[in-house]
Amino acid sequence: MNTARMRGLDQMLIMSVFFLGVFGLAMLFSSGQTDVPTAAAVVWRKQIVWFGIGIFVAALAFRLSPRYLEWLTPGLYAFALFLLVLTLLIGTGAGTASGVRSWLSVGGVRIGQPAEFAKLATILMLARLLANTRNTPTSLWDLLPASVVAGLPLVLVALQPDLGSAIVFVGILFAMLFWAGVNPWLLLLMASPIISLLLSFSPVSWGAWILILTAILVWMRPFVLEAATVWLTNVVMGIISLELWGRLAPYQKNRLLSFLSPDIDPQATGWHLIQSKVAIGSGGFLGKGFTVGTQKRLAFLPEQHTDFIFPVVGEELGFVGVTLALVLFASFLLALVRVARLATDSYSCLLVFGIAGMIFSHVIENVGMTIGLMPITGIPLPFFSYGGSFVVICWATIGLAQRVAWDSRNAGYHA
Repeated sequence: MNTARMRGLDQMLIMSVFFLGVFGLAMLFSSGQTDVPTAAAVVWRKQIVWFGIGIFVAALAFRLSPRYLEWLTPGLYAFALFLLVLTLLIGTGAGTASGVRSWLSVGGVRIGQPAEFAKLATILMLARLLANTRNTPTSLWDLLPASVVAGLPLVLVALQPDLGSAIVFVGILFAMLFWAGVNPWLLLLMASPIISLLLSFSPVSWGAWILILTAILVWMRPFVLEAATVWLTNVVMGIISLELWGRLAPYQKNRLLSFLSPDIDPQATGWHLIQSKVAIGSGGFLGKGFTVGTQKRLAFLPEQHTDFIFPVVGEELGFVGVTLALVLFASFLLALVRVARLATDSYSCLLVFGIAGMIFSHVIENVGMTIGLMPITGIPLPFFSYGGSFVVICWATIGLAQRVAWDSRNAGYHA
């Protein structure tokens, strides 16, 4: 790449990704330094290969014009849905997720998780849909097309079942609707059935929420049919919560119960959260030192190279290391928001902010579950967790974001 083109790239985005990548590889290497044999011993070498493939894919993505990408979007989205359906039919599991159907395999060799590609395809499709919408949505009915676009892959992924990735689709949808100018109160009404479902296990909390929702509906004064639909949907969600609970798989119930009280089953479903909290808490201010974390070295910390790599940071580098990681993620997200703000067209703008929404959802879910603020759903931490599909998709999104930044700078839009 020539010097002129390099100057057109977003330097903040490059630097934040570079430091996140180096930091992540270092912690992945450390996760494999244990006193007992584990699968994490050599994954850092494989991750370097995936990073190389990802950077190559990012370079290819950078060469794609947003106009051409927008034209390709419906086909990419349809292909993503096809892969998700195929995964439900012939998909396989892996590791501790052997009971799910999340991977496609050829000859017994796993070739990837279609859910990761589906996240990007959904971002592209939502960007196209919202960019071509002449007026900002002002009612829940106006939000129905976008909800269907995100809802189809969400349902297919939830059926695998992969709750962690399913939640990411919700994060992507709400982020892009917000950036498209949808009233936050309207987004709250849209999310209200989920809130009712979560609060329905406490009759007092659910009753209070219904009263608050009623007050919001009276204040907003939406169409009568729309208001009635929202209110009745919330009531129904509260009533059928026990039925939905009965349909959850046993391990999903145990994860939710362990989130509320890990001491219920400390040797099984509560083990992950207990060990994660012990690891992070024992790190103190400066940590125990790089590669010498005891919870990690004795392999008490489960999945320390994938879903639970963040506790390795906390144990070995302490509060300082955790803060550094979060600051780097914040810098990365702010760089994406800056690129989105300066984009020259609505499609590119929404595309980059959707990418930010996806990364933000992953970070919040992963960090939240390791410190007990969210249920353990199994979700990778970008640039830190070992993996192939997600690493490649992350780098592809960086290539797309840099293309948008380059186009805007060459069009004369400078901060």
